[in-house]
Amino acid sequence: MPEMPKLFLTSDLDSFLVTPHGCSVTLACGVRLQFPAGATTTPITIHYRLWLPEPGLVSLGPHDFLLSGVLELQPHGVAFQQDVSLWLLFVPPRVRRCREVVVRTRSDNSWNDLETHLEEEAPKRLWARCQVPHFSWFLVVLRPVSNACLLPPEGALLCSSGHPGVKVTFPPGATEEPRQVSMQVVHMAGLELRALLEEAEASVSPLLCLSQSGPPSFLQPVTVQLPLPAGVTGFSLDRSHLHLLYRTPLTATWDDITTQVALELTHLYARFRVTHFSWYWLWYTTKNCVGGLARKAWERLRLHRVNLIALQRRRDPEQVLLQCLPRNKVDAALVRLLDRYRGPEPSDTVEMFEGEKFFAAFERGIDVDADRPDCVDGRICFVFYSHLKNVKEVYITTTLDRETQAVRGQVSFYRGSLPEEVPQEAEAARQRKGIDALWMATLPIKLPRLRGPQGSGQGNDFSLMPLNLGDAETGFLTQSNLLSVASRLGPDWPAVALHLGMPYRELQRIRHEFRDDLDGQIRHMLFSWAERQTGRPEAVGNLVKALEQSDRQDVAEEVRAILELGRHKYQDSIRRTGLAPEGSSLPGTSASQSAQA
Repeated sequence: MPEMPKLFLTSDLDSFLVTPHGCSVTLACGVRLQFPAGATTTPITIHYRLWLPEPGLVSLGPHDFLLSGVLELQPHGVAFQQDVSLWLLFVPPRVRRCREVVVRTRSDNSWNDLETHLEEEAPKRLWARCQVPHFSWFLVVLRPVSNACLLPPEGALLCSSGHPGVKVTFPPGATEEPRQVSMQVVHMAGLELRALLEEAEASVSPLLCLSQSGPPSFLQPVTVQLPLPAGVTGFSLDRSHLHLLYRTPLTATWDDITTQVALELTHLYARFRVTHFSWYWLWYTTKNCVGGLARKAWERLRLHRVNLIALQRRRDPEQVLLQCLPRNKVDAALVRLLDRYRGPEPSDTVEMFEGEKFFAAFERGIDVDADRPDCVDGRICFVFYSHLKNVKEVYITTTLDRETQAVRGQVSFYRGSLPEEVPQEAEAARQRKGIDALWMATLPIKLPRLRGPQGSGQGNDFSLMPLNLGDAETGFLTQSNLLSVASRLGPDWPAVALHLGMPYRELQRIRHEFRDDLDGQIRHMLFSWAERQTGRPEAVGNLVKALEQSDRQDVAEEVRAILELGRHKYQDSIRRTGLAPEGSSLPGTSASQSAQA
């Protein structure tokens, strides 16, 4: 039997051919696929794209964490004769207790979790493997352990694998038709709860989420068993302090239903009967208005304490690193960065939800110096995901005169839209407080005074030929883009020149001709190289590779961002002319909307 073909795609390829013989494919982003023989009956071209995560592309539950980017595989919906194996790299979760890693995919306008197996290739290099019958969008999430079963009319017992004391008993006749029922259990630390309530004896049970398919109510009451709050027993508690809370789905509020159900207490457990599913929580506290406290505690479960940093590169102060870090990781990150960057102390601690948008705005005479796809109205857009790197490097400029004095500006961070699952009360509170509720932090930025021949006269003695590197589909680099690249290179330009294939003798000639003008050396090198690349579509890729080989990953990322923006504009233009391929709409966009775009 012939060996299965193996394909290894480079970063300039976004598609590959699969034949009925099958193949094993490794994408440039690290994703692996295996098509068994007979998966397709005819040759088919597969396209892929790795998207940066954002709320429109990511579906997360209230207590889920995102662990990867979003992989799109096309054509969407094409069914394979045999399941295709898919391996996705993901960030190792910091806490695994009572949680599990799963691959989530979009199918028929809904998101579903696939049966997932974890494989470790090397320390901190983990794969999530699953079998997929068709292609769509895929991502890796960390969720509370989920237990599910198919409930028949004869009844069933559903238990939590992470919390053996949590059970749901379905009597015969609870349903006429089989339906899927599931549960998730979430813990809240007692110390955090007591700090929130300012009550030493307060405690809560695990938080139980029950869900099901089919009609909203059961035909017969089902019995739910929850452990009593920590430190409380059924024989010693004061019943007036025990509260059963229920989260109302429509209003997203917590209601105290203790008087509406019959609570049966044992030494360790509480049992009660219900006819419909939602979130249930047992509280033991002397406080009144427990529903409002439960809402605050539920929000606290989902909030992450983070700090914001803004650092300028030591050898190029126009380059600014912006990052949002979990509070416990700030010190280690600064140790790694401060040999190359300098800047103010991190911001005070702020709290953010998973999937929350926020923005960085440069102020007081400083602006973003690039046409970036993530820059909207002069603000750099972020989406916070606690396990991913919330970091961006941007270039700044000013219209103020730097030849006479330094420019002392600032960068401020503001909140954007909240994730859909965040309670409506949090959004309403922000709107009541106005703009002050959106501001999170402000950090100083300083552009030093220019000395010598650099400054506003830059480039006046250098004639630049009009040019466009690349093509419409992959994106262009224009004269303005190359000038922006040139302004970033500084003393690293000779390494870039050599990696671009420039002869050392020509490099020496440029150094001599522009011996008193570093900017002139850089611009002459880049534009003389660019003028020789006419008609060569690989030129842009060569430039990105040369920048990476010269340890200027920051500039390479800027070039990629420019190209990505160009691709978006190109795709928008062909959609307007009706030439967009079928199935190219984003999640959440209907086919009719895609056709009208």
